Formats: sequence, structure tokens, C-alpha cells
Amino acid sequence: MHWSPILIATLIAATVTVTHESQAQTPSRPLRNALANRRGLDGVTIHRDIPYVKNGHDRQKLDLYVPESTEPLPLIIWIHGGGWQGGSKDGCPPLRAGYATKGYAVASIGYRLSGHAKFPAQIEDCKSAIRWLRAHAKDHGLDPDRFGAWGSSAGGHLVALVGTSGDVDEFEAGELLNHSSRVQAVCDYYGPTDLNAFVVAPGYERHASADSPESKLIGGTVSEHPEIANKINPITFVSKDDPPFLIVHGDKDGTVPVNQSELLFESLKKTGVPVHFHTIHGAGHGGPAFNEPIIADMVNDFFDAKLKGNTAEATAAEATQSENTASVTESPRRAETRPQGGMLQWDNVVSRQDSDKDGKISEEEFRGPAPLFQRLDQDRDGYITRREHERLLESRRRND
Repeated sequence: MHWSPILIATLIAATVTVTHESQAQTPSRPLRNALANRRGLDGVTIHRDIPYVKNGHDRQKLDLYVPESTEPLPLIIWIHGGGWQGGSKDGCPPLRAGYATKGYAVASIGYRLSGHAKFPAQIEDCKSAIRWLRAHAKDHGLDPDRFGAWGSSAGGHLVALVGTSGDVDEFEAGELLNHSSRVQAVCDYYGPTDLNAFVVAPGYERHASADSPESKLIGGTVSEHPEIANKINPITFVSKDDPPFLIVHGDKDGTVPVNQSELLFESLKKTGVPVHFHTIHGAGHGGPAFNEPIIADMVNDFFDAKLKGNTAEATAAEATQSENTASVTESPRRAETRPQGGMLQWDNVVSRQDSDKDGKISEEEFRGPAPLFQRLDQDRDGYITRREHERLLESRRRND
């Protein structure tokens, strides 16, 4: 067959175009809009896997969700948990909670885990991402003066540290150093705040061992490296110019003791930083209690008050404006109906909990107790897959 020069040129051009689009770091606008529609986010532009440092690690990327707006938008930044050794930016509770449809842009940050780099790499990455977002705020329709941070567990620790270390230069590393990494509001879900107190708390002594998540973060045990532990602790850097905090913790948390939030609350209160501490009686380390309407409304009112200035919208918002207060609710203790054997089938689980429809369940998506997630996540990659779930289900059946 004889190929004409024109046909050959056309085929080469088409190949180059396809290759370029497949290697692009963010999807094209039509693809982003199609993805947004599948997630029920009409009018929201999705930017996935944006590198916030040049030639960086694969974890040093963020996702950004920006709704249509004629005015610069406040931004809620999600930082995932996972014991600093797992988890992913792909699970984004603020997105699932509908903040991108409530007048907010939403970002979800990836960061290097303890298996990639020891502390302070994690806080350096979070601050680098925030500086990138602020430097590119105009490009994406963001208000650089209205950034809020929200995270759970290890992510709760990191957002708390972002909040208290706004003036700590040693955590500022890399690029765009002429831009601030400060945020204007922090929502901390059950994050560690004082490792020295954590590892000696009765019932939590296992965190003092050499194979604990805390030791892996440090590169040795807390007792061996108290100076590093002090730098990891958000309470070390509390100062009167810190942003307002909302702290939420369950008093039956078997992973991070509730006294970690109590210590941060008392430190912020003593210093005069606006803070509200809410305890959920009977709640563990995450789970359904944190998705109850009263908690969702409290968080929503907090961010509205601090990032939108809607200070008279609700009682919960009023409680967090300038007073240092605490509150308590009871866990609803709801139980899902399970088949014989006491465990839901995979199809039921994934249909209810796989919010981003990627066929697996991240720690942030999981609605059960933390110990169950840890048993199910057998390869310790921060996700539960069908294979892992069915393997445990079969094991239970054999033992029944």
C-alpha cells in the first residue's frame, strides 16, 4: 500500500495529539466536566493530580474542585489521615459533604508518607501545597485570604500543625516562599497533638513501640527522640495569632486518646485563640457518629462563620466566634442490618461507602471502626478492596 505524504502527516499529528492529552497532568475541561457530572457536581471544574512542587514525588500532588462563580471563592483544604503511612487524597469528605455546591472551592492534598520520608517532610509538603494554592489563587478563582484546613487522625494532626506553625520558618521549604502557608480556620478531627503525652497514656502504650506509626514518622521512638516529637506537636507552637479552631473527638477513641484534643483545646484557650471543642460520647476513631447532621452542621457553620463571615447563622457558629467553649453529644450507636455471619457483603459495602466510585474504600470513606479497617486493609495501602473484604468474610465463615 502506498501512503501519501499528506496522510502520513495527518496520522503523525493525530498520534502526537493523543499522546499529549494522555500525558497531561490535569484532564481537559470536557473530561473534567464529565467527571463532575458523574459525581453530581454540575458546574464544578475538577483539576486532578496537580504537582505543587517541580519534579517532585508522586505524592506531592493535589486535587482542586472549583465551582462556577463570579467572585473569588473561599477554599477548604482537606488533608487525609492514615497514620502518616497510608491514605490518599482521593477520599475527600468535604467534597462528599457538598461544599463545592455551597459556595466553596475544595482542595485535597497528597503528601509524602513516613515510608517515603521522615518528619518534617509531611508538614513541609502540606505547607508547600498551601503556598501553591495561594500563589495560583487568581488563576483558579480562589480568595487567598479565606483558606480553611480540615483533616482527620494524622490529617487532623497536620491541619492543627498548619494552624499553629504559621510563623515557623523551619517548616517552610521548597518553592514559592514569598507566599504564606497560613490558613484562616482549622477543623481538627481527633488528631494527635502531643506525642510525649500520647505514648504514655494508659491503654495507648503500644504507640511507644518501635513499629508504631509515631516511631515510623520520627525514625525512632518518641522516648529516643523527644526533641523531634516536640517539633511534631502542634501544641508546641500555639500562639495568640493562630486561626480559630474547631476540634471534634470521640471519647471512646481506641487509636488516639481524647486527651490529645483536650490538651490542644486547653493550650489554645489559655493563649486566647478562638476554639470550640466538641466531644462525641461513645464515638470511636471516626465512624458514623462524625457524619451525623449535628456534627455536619457544626462544621458547616464554623467554616461559614470564619470564611464567609456569616456569624449569625446558627447557634453552633456563634459558639465558635470569639469564645473558648466545649460541647458534647451522644453517639447514635446505629447498627446496620447484616446477613448471617455478622458482616455486610462487598456489593452492599461498596455501594454505600465508595463515594468516589473507584471500586475500593479509603480510610476516609470507611464508616466502621478503625480496628476493623485495619483488619480489612491487609496490604496496608490505605484501601479496602473486594479481595481483602471477601478474604476476611471467608475466614469468618470458616470459624463460625
